[in-house]
Amino acid sequence: MIVTTEQVAGYEITEVKGYVKGSTIQTKHIGRDITAALKGIVGGEIKGYSDMMAEARKLAIHRMVEEAEAKGANAVVGMRLQSATLMSAAAEIIAYGTAVVIEAEG
Repeated sequence: MIVTTEQVAGYEITEVKGYVKGSTIQTKHIGRDITAALKGIVGGEIKGYSDMMAEARKLAIHRMVEEAEAKGANAVVGMRLQSATLMSAAAEIIAYGTAVVIEAEG
């Protein structure tokens, strides 16, 4: 389970395993750049970039989950996503949070 909150309703955190993260670096593609340049003229969503960033977020979260599972966690609380431009043609997406063990209350 992955939540952006510090607690999970109906569950108790029984153990904190620690900080976990997953990241990926994505680069632009010449085909996407051409489409983006045209969209810059006429306006509208740059679907190729939207798809690329969605895939990057999915991969970063997947890597974070793998790290949490390796630590013996069954949930991540306080999950956040962050992006950073590394150079003009590349961006890094980072997913991070706190790996925990949760159990249903009562």
